[in-house]
Parts: sequence; structure tokens; C-alpha cells
Amino acid sequence: MMGAEKTRRVVITGATRGLGRAMADEFIRRGHTVAGCGRSPSMIENLARQYPAPHRFDVVDVADDVQVADWTRNLLDASGAPDLVLNNAALANPCVPLWEVPPDEFSDVIDVNIKGVYHVIRHFVPAMIERGTGVIVNFSSEWGRSTSPEVAPYCTTKWAIEGLTRALAQELPNGLATVAYSPGIIDTDMLRICFGAEAANHIKPEDWAKESVTQLLELGPRDNGRSL
Repeated sequence: MMGAEKTRRVVITGATRGLGRAMADEFIRRGHTVAGCGRSPSMIENLARQYPAPHRFDVVDVADDVQVADWTRNLLDASGAPDLVLNNAALANPCVPLWEVPPDEFSDVIDVNIKGVYHVIRHFVPAMIERGTGVIVNFSSEWGRSTSPEVAPYCTTKWAIEGLTRALAQELPNGLATVAYSPGIIDTDMLRICFGAEAANHIKPEDWAKESVTQLLELGPRDNGRSL
């Protein structure tokens, strides 16, 4: 079991804002080492300035397999396999009926939310298997277990994450685990796309992270394949 009392190497995708940034702050506050990525050079620069080595933050588009391959290779060469991989990066489409979603917008959501998770798994998991330990957390959603109108692309990707995680759990050897993790309803930029001003009525990312980081650090092989 991954106990909070031990220093962990944590990888976070989508680390520049929302839940990713809140988790990065909280893991580092607790003494863990974080490697994060995001698509905004200015936000990555700010994170790197605030949290220098041993932490590391890089500009990476997880939808691009070549970028993910370069990033993971550099991280693995520098510090070895991570203990905890958090596939958090995701996009949400503006709320419209499915037939009104532009094809390029639908593709962007699919590419980041599904292919991005696959790319990260593809390049990190072999090293974790070689070491024999590690947990991969794929961020899901209540919309990966239910549906709502006008968010069909996002629902599609999160239902896919639930299936991908369960299948991956059947493939991982003993000692490793993967879970599909629904974080709940948090006041983030993504939620405001769907909820508008009502998003402000929900918990802030930094408050959510204090409890959720504890839960994430406690995940272990017994949780393999669970939807949490």
C-alpha cells in the first residue's frame, strides 16, 4: 500500500490549472516529488519557477504521442519509474447538442481525454512493471457512469476511461494497480464551461485536493480495477 508517510514520485498531467494544479501544490506541500505537464508555456514556466528541482514541469501535449514519448523518456532517465501516475488532463466541449459539435472540436476532446491517457500509460507502465510497483489513476467523471444532454463528447470519453481502466486492470501484473477516479463536482474552469456561474457554488480545487490527495496516496494493489 502507498502510505502518505513515504515520499512518492508523482506524475500529473494537466498540472497547470484546476485539479491538476491543486494536486501539484498539495503533493509538494506534503513533501512528495512532482513531475507535471501542461500545454501552456507560461503556466509551466510559472510552476517551474515556484517549484524547482527535484520537481519538474514540462510543456507537453498529451494528445501527441511523440511529445509524450520524449517527456517520459527524460523523466525515466532522470528519476526512474513513478509511484503514482495521475492521468488528469482533459477537455470539455461547450454545451450544445451532439449534432452541433464541430468535428474538430469532437476530435480534440477524444484526442486529449482518451488518446492522451493511452499515450501516458503506453510510455510509463513498462517501467512500472519492470520495477514491480505503482498505481495509475485515470480521471473519470460521474459523466463516465451516467449522462447529461449537451455534453455527449465528454461523456463519451469518460465512459471510455471506465472501460479502458477495467481492461488495463486485467492486464497488469501483481503489485500494480489502476483505478478510474471520479473527483466529484469542483469549481474549475472546465466546470464553468458546463455549469456557468453556478460552478462557484461547489468546492474549490485547493479544498478538494486536501482530502483527495490523502485518498490517492492510500491506493494500492487491492484497489486494482475499481471505480472510485
